[in-house]
Amino acid sequence: METDDRRSSQKKKTPLQFSLRTRTENIELFFSFADGESNESDGAFNLSNFWDTLNQAVKAVSQEATKLSLAFSKPPLPSQQDGEKLAESIMKSILTLSTVYYWLPKSQGLALRRLVRDATVEVLEGVAQLVEVIMSSPLESLSQEQLMSTGGVWSACDQFPQLSKDNKAAVVVVLSCEVRVVKDAIEEIEQALAEGEDPFNDVLDDDQDGDEPRGNQDMYWSENDRQVIGACQGLIKAAAACLRKLTSAVKSNGDFSTPQNVSQLDDLADISKEISPGVDDLALCLYPPMDYNGVETNSELTWVQFLDGAIDHNLQKAKDLIQQES
Repeated sequence: METDDRRSSQKKKTPLQFSLRTRTENIELFFSFADGESNESDGAFNLSNFWDTLNQAVKAVSQEATKLSLAFSKPPLPSQQDGEKLAESIMKSILTLSTVYYWLPKSQGLALRRLVRDATVEVLEGVAQLVEVIMSSPLESLSQEQLMSTGGVWSACDQFPQLSKDNKAAVVVVLSCEVRVVKDAIEEIEQALAEGEDPFNDVLDDDQDGDEPRGNQDMYWSENDRQVIGACQGLIKAAAACLRKLTSAVKSNGDFSTPQNVSQLDDLADISKEISPGVDDLALCLYPPMDYNGVETNSELTWVQFLDGAIDHNLQKAKDLIQQES
């Protein structure tokens, strides 16, 4: 049935639309291409040249998407031949962008490569959506959906100049995101505590019968619960403080001049990304009725071990400095 609907939809398309679909149907293939292995080489990689070439490729995609959108925005529509040329041009620009991304070797840093990959895929998805909108539009006027899709491509392309240009900066982005997530978790817990006895008073239905409070004690924290929350708050705040210190340390002392240092930065980013999910899981266990087993489990996971290791590291560092002074 689904196949019949698709065939029926294709029959309704104009020859120009069908040609456009045929020549751009492989855009989705570039999504998986972006997850492929990088083009590692024995020669020195020039990161500055890579960014210059990548920005030129992104600019070309933006320009071709604009041409395509304008051509299908009002009568007269492009001829069959001109439509095919437009489709070929935008596919060529997409291939160039994907190829340039593929040049970025993993030795420059996995955090950096993921950042560029995600931005590249966002551009490809934007172009695919624009083509789909043009395919499904009556081709008589510029629709709001087509305007939004075109703007989506522009927005995806415009972010490239602001991307981190090396692995150190990319890792700082990862750490900063973790800091924000953990900070949000702390604020949510504090807000729930400040709202009094019932942390659900703003999310459950207000249409209770009469003015009597809800009688289900599972909706409230006991005094013991609040003591557990206090201990967990301390743990989560320690995570936030550790992440802030790490971010500051990477900004000040992060080094990406050797493959070993680049790899260490990537390891730091990967370990740090385990913290916010762990904090979220722990915070969810704190809401009434409190899941004591969940609290215990989420307090013993990798992210807590990471904090423990960070404390030991700083303690040893302090001892070494004291011994040097004595």
